[in-house]
Parts: sequence; structure tokens; C-alpha cells
Amino acid sequence: MDFENIIEVRDLSASIDGIQVLSDVSFTAEKGYITAVIGGSGAGKTTVLRHLLGLYPLTRGYVSVLGRDISRLTEKEQIELYMQTGVFFQNGALLNSMTVGENVALPLVQHTDLPEPLIEEIVLMKLGLVNLEESFNLYPSQLSGGMLKRAALARAIVMDPPLLFCDEPGSGLDPLSLESLDYLIMNLKNRLGMSILIITHEIHTILRVADKIVFLQEGNSLFEGSVDDAVGSNKQELKDFFSVLDKRKHSAMKGNAQESNC
Repeated sequence: MDFENIIEVRDLSASIDGIQVLSDVSFTAEKGYITAVIGGSGAGKTTVLRHLLGLYPLTRGYVSVLGRDISRLTEKEQIELYMQTGVFFQNGALLNSMTVGENVALPLVQHTDLPEPLIEEIVLMKLGLVNLEESFNLYPSQLSGGMLKRAALARAIVMDPPLLFCDEPGSGLDPLSLESLDYLIMNLKNRLGMSILIITHEIHTILRVADKIVFLQEGNSLFEGSVDDAVGSNKQELKDFFSVLDKRKHSAMKGNAQESNC
């Protein structure tokens, strides 16, 4: 099914342990694009993501994912929605007792009745998409940090979800590995037609991959728009966030990203 807005958040407010962490946050994420929810530490990015995933109960506001009001879903409908979304966790969340192939296959084993040979074929294909097919029989402890991220990404897309959530995907990576992961995410979007929502504070990731930016500051949504508009904004909070950025470098990075997708 097609939705112009694959995610819609209106007037989302939330308190944790009596502390207000979100105040009337509103934004949309459109089908087929990469939307980056950005901001500094404590801005409320993770709290927004947990509401989108249904991990926090909705107490005030409206949240729709894939056209469904998450506050009105039955348990069965919640499971159906989860199967249409992939989650790329910050720490990878791979099981150390299982091989890479077994980790990637886990959603298929748990949620489908596909025969084992077909599951293996699908897993190898997904590992191939992240340039990791030779790691099928390795264990997570045998992988580098960048390889662990790619294995986690393969597991997140193994069910061909139309919507992928990425929680600080580049956390802990060196600049070269981060750049490689960013381009991989963009290529997956283009090849698989996924919509992607990324939670991040990595400025270079934002510039390379984002089609749209939602900027949070102290639990408030202060900006929603394109990367160029965000970088050129007169809002002081955005100026401060992008203050380390050389505008000429920004233009060069966008040009390189566009060339890589041609």
C-alpha cells in the first residue's frame, strides 16, 4: 500500500519519571525518502523513536506508522506492523552465540514457514547487499565494528520491510567506516525502494544521506525541511548545531553523494 506520509507525528508530548522530555513534537516522513531526526544529546530523539516503535505508551498526541494509528492497534495488528518495519539498532544487537547467517535468518525463522534452503538463499542475498556474504559462518566476535554494523543492517532488511528505522547507525565507527555505511544505506534505499528514518547526531551522516531533516531541541521540534534549508537557516539553534561545518565542504559532500548513486 502507498502512503504519501509513511510516518506522521502530531503534538507528541511525553514525560519520563515526571520530567517533560517531549513537548508537542510534530513532523512527517514521506514514502521513499530518508528522514533524519537530529539534535544534540537530550534533544528527545530516542524518545521519539521509541514512540514510533510502540515501546512507550502514547499519552498525548498522534502517531501514525504506515498509515496506522499506533495507539489503536490490537496486539495482532501490532505484530503485523512490526513485520513491516526493520530496526537497525545502535549496538547491532546480534546474538554472540549464533553465526552471522543465523542472526540474519532469525526473523525469517521466527515469522515465516519458509524451508531452510530458501531461508539460507535469502540470507546470502541480503549479506551480499551489504558486502558481507563471506561472513555467513563467522560469529559476531570475529567481525570488525563496521562489519558488525553491516550484519545488523542485513538482519534489519531480511524481511524486505517498506520502512527501516536506524538508531544512531554510525555510533562508534571511524570516519571511513561511517562514510562506507552511509553510502550503503543510501544504495539500499535506492535498490530496495525503502523509506528510512534515521536518528542521529552525526553531521556528516546527515549531509550525506538525508533527504529531509527534523531538528529537535530540548524536546521541541524546531525545524522540518531540506538539508540545504537547515544548513542555511537563520535559527540560532541550527547555526550552533552546524557550526563545525564548512559550507564548501557541505556542497562537495552532496555532490559526491549524488555521483555515487548515479
